[in-house]
Amino acid sequence: MDELRLGEMESKFADIIWEEAPVASGSLVKICEEKLGWKKSTTYTMLRRLCKRGIFENDSGTVKIKLSRDEFAALKGEQFISENFNGSLPLFLAAFTNQKKLSAREIEKLQYMIDKIREESK
Repeated sequence: MDELRLGEMESKFADIIWEEAPVASGSLVKICEEKLGWKKSTTYTMLRRLCKRGIFENDSGTVKIKLSRDEFAALKGEQFISENFNGSLPLFLAAFTNQKKLSAREIEKLQYMIDKIREESK
């Protein structure tokens, strides 16, 4: 799923949209000129690219979010775990914690999430 992989400039552009949306496409052009030094054509090319990927939409000149930053990150995480750990979150966590020891605070947060999921599944 290459639509979830963003290059450096795509990521910067997406961040701008997530911060500003909904935003008029003309205003987006001005913002990108100021922040990224882009021309109008570059902004529209990048916008079309990210709209094709289903992250944003250009609805009659208003750029809107289709996937929030958190939704996008969650999909990227799911894709990574699927591709690298056969979709197994426990295998991912085992590999991760072999390289990095979790702090007491991180363990508490994980336990809280597990308890919450367990409670919701009852």
